[in-house]
Amino acid sequence: MSFLMILRIALKALGRNKMRTALTMLGMIIGVAAVITMVALGTGAQTSIEAQIQSAGTNMIMVSAGNFSQGGVRQGQGNASTLTPDDAAAISRIPGVQFTAAGSNTRGQVVAGNQNWNTQIQGTDIDLPLIRSWPAKEGAFFSPQDVATAAKVAVLGSVTRDQLFQPDANPIGQVIRISHQPFTIVGVMGSKGQSGVGQDQDDTIFVPYTTVMKKLRGVTFIQQVTVSAASASETTRTADTIATLLRGRHKIQPGDPDDFMVRTMEEMASVRKEATQTMTALLASIAGVSLLVGGIGIMNIMLVSVTERTREIGLRMAIGARGRDVLLQFLVEAVVLSLFGGGIGIALGFGLAQGVTLWQGWPTAVSPNAVALAFGFAAMTGVFFGFYPAQKAAALDPIDALRFE
Repeated sequence: MSFLMILRIALKALGRNKMRTALTMLGMIIGVAAVITMVALGTGAQTSIEAQIQSAGTNMIMVSAGNFSQGGVRQGQGNASTLTPDDAAAISRIPGVQFTAAGSNTRGQVVAGNQNWNTQIQGTDIDLPLIRSWPAKEGAFFSPQDVATAAKVAVLGSVTRDQLFQPDANPIGQVIRISHQPFTIVGVMGSKGQSGVGQDQDDTIFVPYTTVMKKLRGVTFIQQVTVSAASASETTRTADTIATLLRGRHKIQPGDPDDFMVRTMEEMASVRKEATQTMTALLASIAGVSLLVGGIGIMNIMLVSVTERTREIGLRMAIGARGRDVLLQFLVEAVVLSLFGGGIGIALGFGLAQGVTLWQGWPTAVSPNAVALAFGFAAMTGVFFGFYPAQKAAALDPIDALRFE
């Protein structure tokens, strides 16, 4: 008997009881849809994290001043006075370093007309927009001359701009007061959104780091140096070179702890990726239970079908059908149930993933690998759970089957 004939008989048999066939496929539909949706959520979260890391600068290296202790009280990273502008200049000359930006931060009340806002004042250098891939939306970033002269100029984050000025107002050239000192606005940054740790990156004001040091804080040291390696492959090597350079400049003896900290985005990226991959696998495993339940439902219905069609099986075998023909027929029926259910489940999964994005605003991304896996698993489920009923049907004795009531 040809495979096409067996397929036609299988489809005709499934069409005799449409309601039972639909209910049998329902388990497979729900299982595949659940797998697609859960994997889409996990993949979307991972893609979102990777985008945040990309926006922060994939080759970025953070060099921070070390811990500061006084009277047994540790003040934490960045509070020591061990980093200087000369250290930042020395780092910029290391082979493999593309951009550097010294940093000195503070926080203060900002006043513009009758509006005021408490925000972070981030002192930095001219290379920061290049390191962070963060262009100005209005105006421009401050110039090397502004840094050299410790000019009182400011570039607003989008949130700070909205808090201090009306939506239709042009802030470029306006004067604001930071800690009672006048600053001229020269630019507004584009929106960056929240960082990976939940901090609003747009709620800030950028000024030259020399201005923060000399006119807002009155110090001679910096808190950090933001570095961009020439390529992603050189990030780790460059970070190691920076550590070696600073140990030499700070005259740290072998065996003594560093008075600075060097961290790369690769370290943070690897931790976050591992976390999202684990969560995606967990969600997919939970959804996979639905596929297992759907497969058991298919086996149950096929066993019932074998019992109901015992006389039909006996008649077919009596007129010349072989055992493998009967085996293949019931196996094809089980696979057809699984594949039809899997196809509908994939479409439903796509719809649910899009629905989650539209209704909840959560990022989702349907992976082709997840679709292929779910569809392949559906086919294997049909073969696995359909084999026993099909084998049972093929093993029937034709005479006993014809006598079955």
